[in-house]
Amino acid sequence: MEGLLIDHVMPGSIAEELEIEPGDRLVAMNSQRLRDIIDFTFHADDEELILEILKPSGERWEAEIERDGDEPLGLVFAPPTPSQCGNKCVFCFVHQLPKGLRRPLYVKDEDYRLSFLYGNYVTLSNIGREELDRIVDQRLSPLYISVHATNPTLRERLLGRTDILPILDVMRELAAARIVMHTQVVLCPGLNDGEELARTVRDLAGLHPWVESLAVVPVGLTKHRRGLPALEPVTALHAEAFIRAWQPDAERLARELGAPFLFLADEFYIKAGLSFPPLATYGDLPQIENGVGMIPLFLDEAARVLKKVRKGRPVTATVVTGESPYRYLAEFLEKLSTRMGATLNPVAVRNRLFGESVTVSGLVAGKDIVEELTGRELGDAVFIPDVMLKEGEGVFLDDLSVNNLEKALGTRVVVVEATPAGIVEGLRVVRSF
Repeated sequence: MEGLLIDHVMPGSIAEELEIEPGDRLVAMNSQRLRDIIDFTFHADDEELILEILKPSGERWEAEIERDGDEPLGLVFAPPTPSQCGNKCVFCFVHQLPKGLRRPLYVKDEDYRLSFLYGNYVTLSNIGREELDRIVDQRLSPLYISVHATNPTLRERLLGRTDILPILDVMRELAAARIVMHTQVVLCPGLNDGEELARTVRDLAGLHPWVESLAVVPVGLTKHRRGLPALEPVTALHAEAFIRAWQPDAERLARELGAPFLFLADEFYIKAGLSFPPLATYGDLPQIENGVGMIPLFLDEAARVLKKVRKGRPVTATVVTGESPYRYLAEFLEKLSTRMGATLNPVAVRNRLFGESVTVSGLVAGKDIVEELTGRELGDAVFIPDVMLKEGEGVFLDDLSVNNLEKALGTRVVVVEATPAGIVEGLRVVRSF
């Protein structure tokens, strides 16, 4: 379809005054055809605009606008349809999903536009000259790139496809155009670790500061890998050896480059049972959405929160978490309970949906929570971290809603931000019941 579909119009906005309506399509601005929201943003800065609107009836009309400064038009567009991924990555998590989950979870996107707009990681395996030129021309920076290996042959093996542009050539071109890149390697023992990882780190560090960060995260394996390539998990022993080998290199690179560059995922430290580096070594946390620095940030905030809280009415609550952060959450809750006069009981939910090797909170299913908590004394409420739910919809990975969880458990469920302050706020909510 032509142009951008308008999802809704903000009340009192310029667009409402012009009688632009949901269902209309914005086709062009100042004679520039619009392919997507990036084009809209790129061309929407002028104070004088001519909009070409396509009505659902097929009628076309123009609207002339004069506005002050950066006054918004008030248009909200339907989400873009992402380009689909043609890779067959040996570690692809989507390929390891069981049946019966929400349909969007089975969609594999590979769209550089979503990388720029939302921070999605992409391999750039489906771009060509036209897309590269657009990234440079429109300054689509930063981008988030799944590198996995800079060795072209190994990278093709990891991605499960051939005839793709060598990633280093692409990144050198982007670096020359001053496009900032954040990168990741999904570490698969025996494939892209050891000397291959050393090569990848060396190559990417050579593109600093335009390659601003590199996160190494352990491969995630579910129990649903039937018919997929055999992969070795990252064990506790492997994680410990990996941290002891690579943390000194991360520190060395930070000194040489003048800024933190190489980041090791929290999961390595959790599996190994080793202490985290100081929070300051994570810089401005460029890889936190990738599971890097979450626990150090939690511990830092916990120390500050504990200094401020005061006692109140006694309440009891069960605090749900994944197995990975359980130790750190439990230590915080013990101290918080004493200081606030509450009883906060942490419960780590075993991941029956994906298998017990998957331990992060964000992949806990609603039905697994029900099974874990049934028969327990839950107190006045159950706290659920917001990372377990689809944003804005209040449903878990398996489509169980918060309301249905409450019915199944027979007690109130309070969704809290997955931070120390979020838990304290949850307590305030329970005390207000």
